[in-house]
Amino acid sequence: MATLLGIAALAYAEVPARPEVPEAITAPAGEQVMFRARASGAQIYVCGRGADGKSQWTLKAPEAELRDDQGALIGHHAGGPSWRHQDGSEVSGKAVARVESPDADSIPWLLVTAVSHEGNGAFTRVTSIQRINTLGGQPPPAATCDPLKHKGKEARVPYRADYYFYAPAGNTPRN
Repeated sequence: MATLLGIAALAYAEVPARPEVPEAITAPAGEQVMFRARASGAQIYVCGRGADGKSQWTLKAPEAELRDDQGALIGHHAGGPSWRHQDGSEVSGKAVARVESPDADSIPWLLVTAVSHEGNGAFTRVTSIQRINTLGGQPPPAATCDPLKHKGKEARVPYRADYYFYAPAGNTPRN
């Protein structure tokens, strides 16, 4: 019986509280945190020319593993942006707000609104995602991109972040 209770406790681990964030990226009222995932991976940039004709590194896509608070792999983050859980569920979104990271060498903090879902599982009811506590991930200096010599060259810049997944209040939190 004790083993069964222990398994049940792990399945419904304590849900983190809403993080304190700038107002611009606060999740909508009526949503609650379902769970937090710790991401570790890379922001992938491509060398080319910007609209102004100047050399620049442009974001191609993120590529990161998502882990729970105990360090267990729970999914992956990729371009779109999208998040795929180990249970097969997936959510894709669109960034609707951003604030600069307190660390100038780190990518901005974001509020993302879900635009589509696949599968049935942990990400099925997700409506908003926050990316906060970023570390790294900024593009290389523009001077290192020469489109005449390196057009299409990719640079993988390591980054870490916390992602908070929200759903309408009253949904059972799971990860």
